[in-house]
Amino acid sequence: MIPEQSRLKRPPTILIVEDSEDDYEAMVRALSREDKLTDNLVHCEGGKEALAYLEKCKPSYNGKKNQPPDLILLDLNMPGISGRNVLMRLKSDAELKNIPIIVLTTSDDPRDIEDCYDAGANTFIVKPVELDNFTIAIQNLKEYWFEVAVLPEKDDPS
Repeated sequence: MIPEQSRLKRPPTILIVEDSEDDYEAMVRALSREDKLTDNLVHCEGGKEALAYLEKCKPSYNGKKNQPPDLILLDLNMPGISGRNVLMRLKSDAELKNIPIIVLTTSDDPRDIEDCYDAGANTFIVKPVELDNFTIAIQNLKEYWFEVAVLPEKDDPS
């Protein structure tokens, strides 16, 4: 049985940083199998957009704040600011470094895996090519991060 304290008391905010519309839609479909997991999805199509969103999550930000994500699903290979750079910037930022980051990528290059873990990734998942396997991977990720792992409660910025 899963301990009750491991569950958030509100629907989680999940930031998906993904430039492929097909992969994004597959993630949404897999997450939507569970009530309320898609209630607070935030989609950024690239690293620049994600960093701008996350800047507005910081306690020190002086404007209208965004809801800090409970979890970030980060594509590694994107045009512009890559997922690698997003990961390194977030994990070196004192106000954002504790947000769990799951790297989801097509790369199975051992250097990418090592570099991401060295930079502070919490998990590295190679995206399965087949849709059914991709859905299973997202379901397993969901079960671990939202049913087993204990995540800190985030303050509502509003």
